[in-house]
Amino acid sequence: QPLTLEQIELLKERVVEVLHKVFDPEIPVNIYELGLIYEVTIAPAGAVAIRMTLTSPGCPVAGTLPGDVQRRVLPLDNVTSVKVDVVWDPPWTPARMSEAAKLQLGIDD
Repeated sequence: QPLTLEQIELLKERVVEVLHKVFDPEIPVNIYELGLIYEVTIAPAGAVAIRMTLTSPGCPVAGTLPGDVQRRVLPLDNVTSVKVDVVWDPPWTPARMSEAAKLQLGIDD
């Protein structure tokens, strides 16, 4: 049976928690705080769609990071599938980072 709006919101919170545990191996900050996650949408059937980017098209983890995201989100309760789309528009810039990430990396605005 379809997920309720409340269940979708709770699941989205759990997905974001999981994304906080995925790190770019070159930068000691999780991909969510780095601003690499552009959008998380969840369909009532439990299909999760994640739009994300990488710090650059030549990023060494371009081939593995999206799969890592998918593997970590898929086991969550009520998730029936996970689709990770890597997009380059808009391009990532340090301005997308959270204040916590900027502080951790010593970046001033």
